[in-house]
Amino acid sequence: MVGTPQYRRLRARRGHKRALGAVKHSILVAAWHMLSTGELYREPGGDYFERRRDPQREINRLIARLERLGANVTIGPATSTPAPA
Repeated sequence: MVGTPQYRRLRARRGHKRALGAVKHSILVAAWHMLSTGELYREPGGDYFERRRDPQREINRLIARLERLGANVTIGPATSTPAPA
């Protein structure tokens, strides 16, 4: 099913009805802000929430997850690798 990234992200955790309600609420809030301020809507993009994430927090979360799974994790400096052809 095609849907907004917000809907797909929420549907996985909250279910169809609650995700749909959250998307409706977001649309209403955006409309209210546009009408009250006179600004036009600017689409933040499908990867908006991914770009907002703190990279270090994500690294820490993934390390903790690997350690819970029984892996020993050692972090070192990243090395650049050539792009696959």
